[in-house]
Amino acid sequence: MSQTTKPKLVVIGNGMAAMKTVEELLESDPHRYDITVFGAEPYGNYNRILLSNVLTGETNIDDIMLHDKAWYKRHNITLHCGDHKKVVHIDRKNKHVTSQDNTQATFDTLLIATGSNPFIAPIKGNDLDGVIAFRDITDVETMINYSQNKQHAVVLGGGLLGLEAANGLTQKGMQVTVIHKSGSILNRQLDTHAAQLLQTELEKRGVVFLVSTQVEEIQGENGHVTQLALDNQHTIPCDLFIMAIGVKPNIGLAKEAGLASNRGIIVNDTLQTYDPSIYAVGECIEHRGDTFGLVAPLFDQAKVCANHLAHHGVGAYRTLPQATKLKITGIFVFSAGQFNGTPNSESLTFEDTNTGAYKKCVVENNTLIGVVLYGDTQDGLWYQQLIENKISINAIRPLLAFGKAYCQPLLDEINNSTQPHQQNDLATEIPA
Repeated sequence: MSQTTKPKLVVIGNGMAAMKTVEELLESDPHRYDITVFGAEPYGNYNRILLSNVLTGETNIDDIMLHDKAWYKRHNITLHCGDHKKVVHIDRKNKHVTSQDNTQATFDTLLIATGSNPFIAPIKGNDLDGVIAFRDITDVETMINYSQNKQHAVVLGGGLLGLEAANGLTQKGMQVTVIHKSGSILNRQLDTHAAQLLQTELEKRGVVFLVSTQVEEIQGENGHVTQLALDNQHTIPCDLFIMAIGVKPNIGLAKEAGLASNRGIIVNDTLQTYDPSIYAVGECIEHRGDTFGLVAPLFDQAKVCANHLAHHGVGAYRTLPQATKLKITGIFVFSAGQFNGTPNSESLTFEDTNTGAYKKCVVENNTLIGVVLYGDTQDGLWYQQLIENKISINAIRPLLAFGKAYCQPLLDEINNSTQPHQQNDLATEIPA
């Protein structure tokens, strides 16, 4: 296919889902498209899940870059990135997109990967300076700058991002309080016992927790936050207020273009929208009623989407049980599946108070349906495979909480005994 006849692929979004799709496409069919990428941030593609490591100082911005600008040049990809390169209009009829600074690009195929926007709680005072989210490099730079001359940081939300922000700011020397609406932190990722173990460990590091608490008002002076009024009639000092209470799929551009959307942009099993020339991946999509916020399903989507963009025509995306890992130095947490159980499930638990290890395996109909690991998470992937593959745990039930080293040999023995024995070809030769 000559350079002049290449179809044009335009990608809206320069995040991990978008560029994983492009990367997979280049591996599969590197010369099929003339590719143009639009990104709202002034960088190449970076690993967003390592932003907390940048905050703590374990790494820096350059270290988390997955594709620097030179990579785009090497692969003949046109990159438009920066504040004014955000795409603001999709013309489906004439097949072109327009950015904020009026840069236009025509397409034969369009890939939308606009990600998600942090949810900003509708609390009075949320427009004050010092009120931020934890979503991108700019947010991390803001937190680092505040830590150098401010004292009190408050994080709204005891989820994964909130705890990573709290830990990082504590290491930076700030006095950090986490406010969480639920009665236990990480309530969507951990059972109450593991959550309490985690909270106790973070408290040892200096983090203060206010659970079952809500912020009534963000108060300030001279346009900057100074304190928070809580629903228990108390106030607490606050120089920096970080909202980490979830995200919303960024579907405004797609809706304006008339693409079918609900909570996210609706796609089929090939990641194609109702417009056959437009695909979508990542946190902006809705697939069979599900939306996504973890990296693993985004990468699975990228592989399927790239397969179809390359016209191989095979592969269908399906949602698998997703695991959760916490990225806090020295604290190991893992969960997967239905760890809170069902009306018909039962739990097998193990706890070693000397080492701080805690394991909970949730079993139903002789299969593992959920797991929580705290302290010792080395078998997390193994447990996840048991869940995904619906493997019978009947023979390993007494040893299940002790992990792979004890259980896998038994499973292998059972598997080998059920395999049909292959006859030796030499032994079955017919004598002359």
